[in-house]
Amino acid sequence: MHRRPARFPLLATLLLLAAWLPPALAAPPSMVPAPPEVEAGGWVLQDFQSGHVITENNAEQRMEPASLTKMMTAYVVFNELESGNIALDDEARISEKAWRMPGSRMFIEVDTRVTVEKLLKGMIIQSGNDASVALAEHVGGSEEAFAGMMNGHADRLGMDGTHFVNATGLPHEEHYSTARDMARLARALVRDFPDHYEWYSQRKYTYNGITQYNRNKLLWRNPHVDGLKTGHTESAGYCLVTSAQREEMRLVSVVMDAESEEARARESDKLINYGFRFFATHKLYDAGETLTESRVWKGKTEALPLGIDETLWVTIPRGRYDALDASMELDRPIMAPAAAGERYGTLHIEFNGETLEERPLRALEGVEEGSLWTRLVDNVVLLFR
Repeated sequence: MHRRPARFPLLATLLLLAAWLPPALAAPPSMVPAPPEVEAGGWVLQDFQSGHVITENNAEQRMEPASLTKMMTAYVVFNELESGNIALDDEARISEKAWRMPGSRMFIEVDTRVTVEKLLKGMIIQSGNDASVALAEHVGGSEEAFAGMMNGHADRLGMDGTHFVNATGLPHEEHYSTARDMARLARALVRDFPDHYEWYSQRKYTYNGITQYNRNKLLWRNPHVDGLKTGHTESAGYCLVTSAQREEMRLVSVVMDAESEEARARESDKLINYGFRFFATHKLYDAGETLTESRVWKGKTEALPLGIDETLWVTIPRGRYDALDASMELDRPIMAPAAAGERYGTLHIEFNGETLEERPLRALEGVEEGSLWTRLVDNVVLLFR
C-alpha cells in the first residue's frame, strides 16, 4: 500500500497551486547549505519533537558537563514532586556542606530552612551550587545517595555516556557526560515537566536581598529562546544547552567546551538560527490514529484498525514537503483472535526515495474469534487464496 502521509492539508493546497501557476512562478526546491562552523569541543542540534539530529560534532565524546549537571538534579526533584514524595512548600534544612559549597551560589545560610521552590529557582536561575546540594540532601538524604538517583534516571533515559557523582557538576574524574546525552536530557526535561520548565526562561531571581541574573545570554538576544542551562569550570570550558521554540517547532542545541561565555552564546545562536531557517518539523500521524484497516480472518468482525503507538514527527528541509511518501506493509494475514497492541506490519516513511522512519503497525483494538460457521467459511476461502 502506498500513499502520501495523511493530515497534510497544506500539501494538497500547494500541489493544486503548483499545477495552476505558470512554470516560471513555481518555486525551486529549498537548498540547505552546510551547517555553520562551531567553535567548541562538541555540539548537537536536535529537533525536540522528532529527535532528528540536524548537525553534530564529537557528540558522543566524554566531556565534563559542569553545571549542565543541574538539569538532571532538577529532573530528579521534579520527578519526586510529580510522584508526591515532596512538595514545593516543603522546607529543607540547610547543612554546613551545602552552605560551604564553592562556585556560583544562591547565598542560603546554614541551619536555616528554605522551601523546595526557592531552592529550585536558586539552582535553575542563579545556578547555585549551595541550592543544588541542599535539594540533593533533602530528596536523597545525602548528595551521594542523590547521585545514585540521578544515575538511575540517566539509565532509564538512555544516557549511556553519562555518569554522575554529585548534584552540582563540580569537577570529578568519574563525573562526565556527552553532548548527545545532554540533548536527550534537555528534551526529557521539557517533555516530562512542562509546568516547571517555565523557570528556565526567568532572567533574574532575588533571594536573601541579593538579585542575580540568569547567565544564559540568549534569553535577552534571541526571542525564541526560553531555556535552558549554562555551565562552566576551568576544566570543562563554557557550556550551554539551549531550547528555543518558533511557532510549533522546538529545537535543542548543546555546546560544550567553548572558549568563553560570549562564545557559547554566539555558537549556540548560530545553531538555533540555522535549524529554524532551513528545516521544518511536521506531525504526520497521531498515536492511536487509524492509518489503515486490514482484513481479519475467522473473527467476529472482518476489519482490524491498525496504527502506531507514538505520535510520529519528522524533520526535513523546508520546502520539501512533497518529497515525503508513506507506505504500509503487513507481515502476515491476520487471524482471530487478534490482541490490541500486537504488531502486524510496518509503516515506512520515505524522503526523496530514501527511508526516513519506520514504525511498527499495531492493532488498535482486539478482535475475538468468530463463530464456528465463520471459521469454517474463512478456512475454505483461505484454501483458494
